[in-house]
Amino acid sequence: MPDEGRPGPPTPRSRALGRWFDRSARPLPWRGRPDPYRIWIAEVILQQTRVDQAIPAYRRFVRRFPTLRALARATGPQVLKAWQGMGYYARARHLHRTARQLIELHGGRWPRRAAELERLPGIGPYIARALAAQAFGEPVVALEANGLRVAARWVGEPGRIDRPHVRARLAAVLARELAGQPPGRFAEAVMELGETVCTPRAPRCPVCPVARYCRLRREGLDPHRIPARRPRARRPIHRGAIVALVRRGRYLVQRRPLEGLLGGLWELPGGHREGLETPEATARRELREETGLTAGPLEHRGTIRHSYSHFAVELDLFRGPPKPIDAPTPPGRRWLTLAEARKLPLPKATEKALDRLEGRVSPGSGSRRGRRSASTPEAPGAPARRSRRGRTAA
Repeated sequence: MPDEGRPGPPTPRSRALGRWFDRSARPLPWRGRPDPYRIWIAEVILQQTRVDQAIPAYRRFVRRFPTLRALARATGPQVLKAWQGMGYYARARHLHRTARQLIELHGGRWPRRAAELERLPGIGPYIARALAAQAFGEPVVALEANGLRVAARWVGEPGRIDRPHVRARLAAVLARELAGQPPGRFAEAVMELGETVCTPRAPRCPVCPVARYCRLRREGLDPHRIPARRPRARRPIHRGAIVALVRRGRYLVQRRPLEGLLGGLWELPGGHREGLETPEATARRELREETGLTAGPLEHRGTIRHSYSHFAVELDLFRGPPKPIDAPTPPGRRWLTLAEARKLPLPKATEKALDRLEGRVSPGSGSRRGRRSASTPEAPGAPARRSRRGRTAA
């Protein structure tokens, strides 16, 4: 890692960037005072969400848990429900564990250095450095996609920013620019430039405050080629079926295992299609394997489609009664009205299924891009894994 934040005068580029940020920074709700709790929540949300989507999500979360102690006192289901709709639910569980650890082991006091922050659950190199710089003024460079793209264009770096040697070169560029600047202000200014001016596909070079110091601009290089992009892999589609088993107006719901994809959320029974099964055969088999129950006549209620970061699902939804109607409730399951089910933390695909059962068709939902760490992914999207009983992401 380069010698970050070493003593020395600011460069002309970093001075121009700082003046622009002071003039033009968006009034984001986590800015204005170096509150480590609020900066932490914002940075975690921004890992998978664009700023315009992150603002309402952030406000909802901190309204529900305004302080570190409030988050630590909450139950796991309460945290997951507040996080609902943001995806990457492991991050919500890590937030909860970190809050409890800070209260129980540190008396509510935050470590002030990136190396110490990184020892907390779910805090990887990017979050640790962003928090240390913005909240505590440690002169460290937080490597994320916006900053690395900006630095690559400043120096005309042609390599891919997911390559370690390229990241190391660009980290050194950013460290030189950090010298003599307030670390938090510099970190936010670089991210602001990447999010609002030096964007991936349509950079606004004529209004860039540091255009005169940018090699890409001076030499007329193609901004769509710098930095080089990783070839996009085709997103696989996982097909399956889910069952809305209903009796006396109540539906059977079950909780996913705490660890793994969508851990701790509640869903309808179902799973992956096998071989040449019909969708209804999949629904009946998965219901039997997961719950031990058998369904009576099933009505097809449409297909639920949802996209995650690295895969998509297509789930045929069936509705019908159990057979016999008064079959014992399987352990760990609940019979709930749709209104009661909506009070639980639910995956987005399950929300869409409930919409269908209520006669509403919800709009499609895709994965969202946010600030991405360019070092170690903190909660990468994983393909839907088939469990012992065929459970899929719903």
